[in-house]
Formats: sequence, C-alpha cells, structure tokens
Amino acid sequence: MENFRIKTKDKTTIALNYYNNHHKEVVIIAPGWCMTKDSNAFTDISEFFAKHFDVITFDFRGHGKSSGFYTFTAVEIMDMDAVVRFARKQHYKKIYLTGFSLGAAISLIYASKSRFIDKVIAVSAPADFSKIENEMWKKEAWAETFKKFELERFASIRPYPIPKEKIKPIDVVTRIKAPTLFIAGGKDPTVHFWHTEELYNKALCPKKYKFYQNGCHAEDLFLHFKHDFSKICLNWLNS
Repeated sequence: MENFRIKTKDKTTIALNYYNNHHKEVVIIAPGWCMTKDSNAFTDISEFFAKHFDVITFDFRGHGKSSGFYTFTAVEIMDMDAVVRFARKQHYKKIYLTGFSLGAAISLIYASKSRFIDKVIAVSAPADFSKIENEMWKKEAWAETFKKFELERFASIRPYPIPKEKIKPIDVVTRIKAPTLFIAGGKDPTVHFWHTEELYNKALCPKKYKFYQNGCHAEDLFLHFKHDFSKICLNWLNS
C-alpha cells in the first residue's frame, strides 16, 4: 500500500491510500462523516476489496491527513473528482465507487455527473441531508460509535462552520447511468432505511437493493455481516 497526496481544483490536499495489485479494475472507497481511510473499519474494508481489485481509499477534506474543512457534501464532489482523475491516470479498464453514509451520497452525486464510473455501491446513503435522523441517543448509535472510537481520528475532524447549499441525492439519482447497488440497515439510527428505499425506487439505472433487517449504519453493515456483505458486493462488481 502506498500513500499519495493529490490536489483538488480548489487546491485542497487529499490524502489517499493506494493498494496497487496490478488489477484492471479499481474500487474507490469513500468513507462517511467522521471516518477516515486509516480507521480500523476502513482498513478492514480496503484490505478485503484489495484481495480482488486495486483499491483507493481516501480522506475527504476536513478528515484525517487531508486539508481543508468538511462541508457535509456541499463541495466534496471536488475531492471525489480528484481521486477519480488519479485513478484514470493509472489507465484502469473499470472504475467502481463504493461509498458509505455521506461518502455514499457524494458517490451518487458524482456518478450522476460523470461518465467515467462503471458501477456504484451506496451504503446507507441519505436521500436528503436535511432529513438525516442522526438519533445519537439510541443504543444502536452510541454503542457502535464507542466500539469504533479512535482518538486520533476524532481529533482530525474539521467541519466547516457555515452551512453551504447542498445537492440532494434524491434530486439527481435519475441521472445515474452506472449500475448501482443500494444497501441499507433496518435499525440504522443515523440514516433511516427509507432514504435508501426512496433512492432505489427513483433510480433508473440497472440497480439492486439489499436490506439488512437487523443492520445498523454504513461500515457497521460490513463489520456485522462481513461474509454476506462481501459476497453481495463482489457478485455485484463481477456481474
């Protein structure tokens, strides 16, 4: 695994981990809010996908080793674009996006604008940022957050202090042409599963919906249902 620093169009530095195993396809992994490429969860996710594809996992602005401030999907499409441009320079036959939570929202927004994405996996994507439930008092939320607590990761988070206008994934999902796998958890306290159902129902691209009745949020679906989650993602990308 190699570490790289790349620049966005607005000169923000984006840090990425590049697992170059000389495959013809690459999976770009986009973590959600308050998660980083070097967190234990995303190291596990990256290493799983790296057994089958090349992998690029990155820190959005305002996270980890990237610079800038996080705007909760308002401008992070520039971060994704910089990473996709990096991947295109490696001359991959196919580029896949796998996003979690707000990383999934950004992946959907980007896929609605780009012709260079071949497939998408959107895990716990919000249909509309303003309608995210974020019920942090529920056990499913605070217990899982406590399990994944990493002081260095939390200390690296830098949110932008002034709200910015955001694109709603539900408003652009019909423009996505890349086949998209939507995944949700029935007990998600952060982004309730109706978000994913609405996105799936409105999408016009080739699509599939996987629902984990007892599943929680984003990367927790991978951590709790690793075998099944992994199998579904591999089957989707290889189909």
